Amino acid sequence: MRPHIGGHPLEAHGGYLIRIESLGDLHLMELARRALVQDGAPADSLLTVSVYGRRKVLRLALDGPHTAGRRGSHWYSEHHALARLLSQEMGITVHSYVYDPQEYEEVLAFGGGQHVGGERLLYDEVELPECLEEGEFDDAAFEQMQTRWPLGHLAWVYGVERELLLRLHRMPGTRLTLNGTETEPRLEHLLRGVAA
Repeated sequence: MRPHIGGHPLEAHGGYLIRIESLGDLHLMELARRALVQDGAPADSLLTVSVYGRRKVLRLALDGPHTAGRRGSHWYSEHHALARLLSQEMGITVHSYVYDPQEYEEVLAFGGGQHVGGERLLYDEVELPECLEEGEFDDAAFEQMQTRWPLGHLAWVYGVERELLLRLHRMPGTRLTLNGTETEPRLEHLLRGVAA
């Protein structure tokens, strides 16, 4: 049986996360096209933009065979061109993340076009408290422990629950085609919506 959260099975995913007040001056498609070239991603990749409106947390993810499934989520561990470009262009911190419920979670931070920090946690190296043997370690204690893990800490930074970050890839989003000549879409409406 697969573990669940919020009624959905836990599944591997990755992407780039930012907290942003406005998308007005962002040349997102131009930056994403440059990132595709720098990272060697297929030109026919799509860019999915999802927003948790209450906290204005924006998730960007490339959609294609190279990012699909569990192994595809690991792509974000090595490919950070979009995070670097966004952090440089916008002057904000961009987080690249990977969540693989079978192996690890990772958050890497980028600012000013440079890697500025981050952490990877391998689940098989997690040391459970000694009280586990005494039967005192319950679901609430485990959730509290997870708040100190990379995605838990990032959730705290954004002022949301860890579970929200784990579900963000399932929230409705806008998919942008990057291999055409489409102009920059108006995405400001995404920040005005409020996700439940």
